[in-house]
Amino acid sequence: MSVVILYGTETGNCELVADAISDVLAVNHDPSIYDMSEYSVEDLDPADFLIIVCSTYGEGELPSGAEPFAEELDDVEPDLTGVRFALFGLGDSVYGETFNHGGEIIAEKLAARGAVQVGVHARHDNSSAVKPAALAAEWAEGIIEFVEPVNAG
Repeated sequence: MSVVILYGTETGNCELVADAISDVLAVNHDPSIYDMSEYSVEDLDPADFLIIVCSTYGEGELPSGAEPFAEELDDVEPDLTGVRFALFGLGDSVYGETFNHGGEIIAEKLAARGAVQVGVHARHDNSSAVKPAALAAEWAEGIIEFVEPVNAG
């Protein structure tokens, strides 16, 4: 099973988080990391385990790096039945109701097309003292159990 990590970022923090997640999963897997702006929804494969790393920009919008992927999901409307994904969001709690909304937008779009979210939705808070990559590494340890297909073994 392949692990595909897609990140959508405005400032580059999501790429660092994707690298931290990849480092943890690389012990038993060979994760691939892609910028969402350079990944086609037609390449989404139920045989892969998908990890989404997405920040929130402005007033709860998607970062510019995630917009092309989100737009393509809306335009192509792929059948994502069988796709399982985990979500790591970045945001800042000073924004209240829109805290970590970027990741939620992508998750809703994936779920609307049949994909299933698994594991805990991590929500990094930029107002905390916790570094995003440190939280990501800890979170990645907790999703390892979901990486293998349900019928494995």
